[in-house]
Amino acid sequence: MTKTFGEHQPPKPISKAEREARKAFRQVDAVKAMSEHALAEEAFAQNRERLKAERLAREAAAGPEPKTQSKAKSK
Repeated sequence: MTKTFGEHQPPKPISKAEREARKAFRQVDAVKAMSEHALAEEAFAQNRERLKAERLAREAAAGPEPKTQSKAKSK
């Protein structure tokens, strides 16, 4: 059976058990997503700290950069 333009089918009713099952699965998925997000944030922070330490070590080993004076503009 094909629908004609403007024809709507009413939504299929959901049983109470199915509604509760969907709610439980959504909660489990939410907890999983939050834990994955927390792990990603922790990994990002650790990587940022490691890169910062490497950069500071490189800068300390290179010593201070000599300051160059810019030429004064003549009028």
